[in-house]
Amino acid sequence: MTARDGLFEFSPLYTDLYQIAMGQAYFLDGTSEKPAVFDYFFRTIPFSGGYVIFAGLDPLLQALESLRFEAEDLEYLRQLGFHPDYLEYLKSFRFEGDVYSMKEGEVVFPLEPIIRVEGRLFEAQLVETLLLNLVNYQSLIATKASRMRQAAGHRVLSDFGLRRAPAQGGLLASRAAVIGGFDSTSNVEAARLFGLEPAGTMAHSFIESHGDEFQAFMKFVEANPERAVLLVDTYDTLGSGVPNAVRAGLEMARKGLKLKGIRLDSGDLAYLSKKARAMLDAAGLKEAKIVASNLLDEHVIRSLIEQGAPIDIFGVGTKLVTGVPDAALDGVYKLAVFDGQPRMKLSDNLTKTTLPGRKQVSRFRDSQGFFMADAIQLADEPLPERMFHPVEPGKSLDLRSYQDEPLLEKVMAAGRRLKPGEEVEEIAAYARQRLMQLPPEHKRFEYPHVYKVGLSQRLLSLRNELMESYRKKFEGG
Repeated sequence: MTARDGLFEFSPLYTDLYQIAMGQAYFLDGTSEKPAVFDYFFRTIPFSGGYVIFAGLDPLLQALESLRFEAEDLEYLRQLGFHPDYLEYLKSFRFEGDVYSMKEGEVVFPLEPIIRVEGRLFEAQLVETLLLNLVNYQSLIATKASRMRQAAGHRVLSDFGLRRAPAQGGLLASRAAVIGGFDSTSNVEAARLFGLEPAGTMAHSFIESHGDEFQAFMKFVEANPERAVLLVDTYDTLGSGVPNAVRAGLEMARKGLKLKGIRLDSGDLAYLSKKARAMLDAAGLKEAKIVASNLLDEHVIRSLIEQGAPIDIFGVGTKLVTGVPDAALDGVYKLAVFDGQPRMKLSDNLTKTTLPGRKQVSRFRDSQGFFMADAIQLADEPLPERMFHPVEPGKSLDLRSYQDEPLLEKVMAAGRRLKPGEEVEEIAAYARQRLMQLPPEHKRFEYPHVYKVGLSQRLLSLRNELMESYRKKFEGG
């Protein structure tokens, strides 16, 4: 992966081997150019939550536009024993498919198609792993960040997670964190690429290298007067760290400068922040902020605020970029149409049975403008008047009295984006706006209300008919 000037480029070899092996089979049996439709969706909301923030669309579209096999890629595949004619076919490969998608930053729910890819079978199949890799991770992190934003309220959230992120995934984690509600990032490259606010303090090693804590503080602020946030827990937070920070702050004031703040990175953050605030205020350093870090998540942040901790800025790392405790969004990419015919995967568990056909998703609002249900329908059918529960068809909902909006729109045609990508801050603003329209009961951390997602009558009938025809075929009926 390269990510310079906002452009994400990937080799087509950034995939699972079976995608390329299936591609060879499609090519040799003459089906590689036949039309196909795939859907991206997920089945389970992470963090025992009530929603997911969709993120990762723009990097995906950038990657699709630049996808091509270079000479070294083809040479490696030749060494793996792939057919010479297939390798010749790959030389001229470009992604030329159409992509339909919900807006990046959208609030999304299980089972509904979030992205639809239409194109030749080979190309639509080849991009599966890349799509899942980019969208699953960023959506997970944006959702985690959104939960932290809910907990933090108006307080500043800063991404400190690069050192714990999955290698270069740290770039996309920082992007997704801001989409989900963070204000800044310590990741300088991500800040440059995506126009984010860079933020940071100092490390314990800087203080240790000077030996004298006060002198270390002064050396740092002399070199970085606009970034004067001092780490106070290297030796003894209340015994030396905060007193020396106060001393440094007063010395700065005499020089016409301001101490921006202190950072607490260990210990009882609620207790220490209260004591530190009192010491700063008593010295007249009331404008100095308190930054807290150290294995924070939405639950710890909420607890600190409930305890009245006077923390202004939360620096969150590990539990943000690793998506603790779930680590992955279970997004999948499934064939829905092949050569003009609807397709689906069967399962003994109806929740694992996929939905056939080209589909659209319509969102319905109540009289106050709040989201109340999403209906999955066939793309060519009129707006459904009733939707049915996907696994309990006896349950249905009359939709006629609600406002609606379609969620899937065409974003790429013949392998080219239809409009430029949005700035990350624009996507974040959209996510905030959409979350405000989601009723509070779906945003609870404990036992959130399940959002209604249903099927139109036509889609339900198509699914049931295909299931029955498949079973008869397999049973020899």
